[in-house]
Amino acid sequence: MLKLIRPGFVALTGLLFPLSSRSQALPGFGENPIEWRHEGWSGFTDVDFMVNAFLTLALAAVLGTLIGYHPRHLRTADTLEKIDAPKAYTIYSVVGAIIGIMVLKYGLVMGLVIFGIGGLIRFRTDLRAAMLTGEVILVTLIGLSCGLELPHVAVVTTAFVFVLIYAIDARVTYRVEIKGLPEGRFVEAAAAYRQLVESHGCRVVNEKKNPSKQRVILLFQCPQKTGRHELEEAFDTRVEPGLRGAVDWEVD
Repeated sequence: MLKLIRPGFVALTGLLFPLSSRSQALPGFGENPIEWRHEGWSGFTDVDFMVNAFLTLALAAVLGTLIGYHPRHLRTADTLEKIDAPKAYTIYSVVGAIIGIMVLKYGLVMGLVIFGIGGLIRFRTDLRAAMLTGEVILVTLIGLSCGLELPHVAVVTTAFVFVLIYAIDARVTYRVEIKGLPEGRFVEAAAAYRQLVESHGCRVVNEKKNPSKQRVILLFQCPQKTGRHELEEAFDTRVEPGLRGAVDWEVD
């Protein structure tokens, strides 16, 4: 419980003491108060900082993606969560970069406030995926930047994350379980479904066959232009009637 209270206390400390002057001490951090410097709209004139911040975020995203999409990870991915884990790696790498930028530029107190808010989000927000948690933290950091009169930091971060989401969500991951395939033509039926998926520009990441239960599970990624409705229609019309099974979908 103490671990949950401390981050919340730190966050509230940062929010309860208004920062009304150009440079104001934040109380409660020892004998030597920490100086806070907010720049307001004039921060947009600091072009060097904004360019460096954008490049730093880009580097963090690239390095996080390299780790997330390591060949070993891809070979062992057999669930939706594992396949989409690299997206979370990228998002959290960017989160770390934003925190580093703000701490380096505006002082350690910024890191303490962010840590407290992050703790509240992580332990008090019920989100179904690490990817969503990362995006919520990013949005919170953007809002925090606005509230602390650092609009240039908020704008640079928003622009970068907006483009990043387009990149990491360029492909949709599907998990399809096909049951009740004909026992005598099981191999042929499984191949028919796989070929149909690939014909729509999708990449099969993992395939599990269970002939004894006449069941096959396909994990595949498709471009955004290929929607689930289009795939469902193809499964119902383009697979030979004698090879069809019952299809269960799971989308991430």
